[in-house]
Amino acid sequence: MKKNGWILLLYVTLGVLAGALVAKWLQEVPGLSFLTRAIRINWSPAADLSVISYHLNLNINLTLLSVIGAIAAIWLYRRK
Repeated sequence: MKKNGWILLLYVTLGVLAGALVAKWLQEVPGLSFLTRAIRINWSPAADLSVISYHLNLNINLTLLSVIGAIAAIWLYRRK
């Protein structure tokens, strides 16, 4: 199978989602709070150019388990 950027993006997206799901499941375990604590990243670009205007809100909740999932996905992609 030929390696390309779209497959890598798919792997990383699935890795981040898997890490977020595991973080959600382990949220109630008090000893693992450092893995499940989320850092919120907000980005809200907007423009009014008199012909067209846009407003975009992007919110990302990043946990350590999500980062671990992304790293594992990259490792699996390179190993394949």
